[in-house]
Amino acid sequence: MTPRQTALSFSFFALVATASAAAAQQAAPAMSKDDIATLARIEVTISKVRDSVGAQLTMVRNKKDEQQQELRQRLASQVSTILLKSGLSEAEYRRRTFVISSDLQARQLYDSMVVVITGTPLPGAMPVAATVNVPAGQVGVHIGHVVNAFGNTPSGVGLLTAAIAESRIAATHAQLATRQPTNLDYMKLHAGHVINALDPTVVTAGPGQGYGVKKAADGVATHIELAAQVTGASANVLLHSRHIAICARNTIQRADALIALAQKIIASTSAAEAAGLVSELAAMSDQLMNGKDANADGRVGPEVGEGGLNVADDHLKLMLTMER
Repeated sequence: MTPRQTALSFSFFALVATASAAAAQQAAPAMSKDDIATLARIEVTISKVRDSVGAQLTMVRNKKDEQQQELRQRLASQVSTILLKSGLSEAEYRRRTFVISSDLQARQLYDSMVVVITGTPLPGAMPVAATVNVPAGQVGVHIGHVVNAFGNTPSGVGLLTAAIAESRIAATHAQLATRQPTNLDYMKLHAGHVINALDPTVVTAGPGQGYGVKKAADGVATHIELAAQVTGASANVLLHSRHIAICARNTIQRADALIALAQKIIASTSAAEAAGLVSELAAMSDQLMNGKDANADGRVGPEVGEGGLNVADDHLKLMLTMER
């Protein structure tokens, strides 16, 4: 099968899954505003637990099968406790999360409530931010492409901003995929959404911004290195550009691994098989932003195989602070 045929094949699977999910949603009762508000409050609480356990799942010291299983059981237990305290059954929780993942109006209302509760932007929303001061000359031009604006990104935002937005969409849908471990079509649907946010040339339809983590991260690496290649670039720019480029390329490699894993989910023939892969997908998607402590030294640094987009952002800020 050619690469083009493969892309079309996975796009087809994603569309089939979308159609199946849409048909199921039509049969599901609508949710009231209060129902959606309750789900938003519960999900914010559960997300904090997922983030905590997800970070532990990526640590080298927790890579043994029994440690992974213990952490997943801990997550399931904590989620069950949260639902019990909220008075929501697991079946009703699954129904509501299905509705907000497949009904656009319900999702928009849910997202707006999450913003009010957390005070943070929606996953994938392109933030409106003031232009960051960059060094003068061609060094600043290339750094500006990373931090401020680039011609072909969604809304013309900086390449790192685009990479972060798409990564958050991918991670959100990887987590959504874990919510119905017995529903094969549902898991395939969100696996396709993850691919769409990572590389929309592979799965063209989905919730991503149409740019993709891979393209944005490649742009970050390219333009930050171009800044360092300009004659007269400071030692500070040379140092931090290397760190940022390493983290961007780590992100590209992780995106490729996530795409391969999501494709296995789409090709799965049983929910049990897909559920195991989905759990791995959710844990791995966290590394796009947070990276991985690959050498078990207790920190995630700007080294090959470690830093993700958060570390890239940290070193971009360090670079710019020292250039003032």
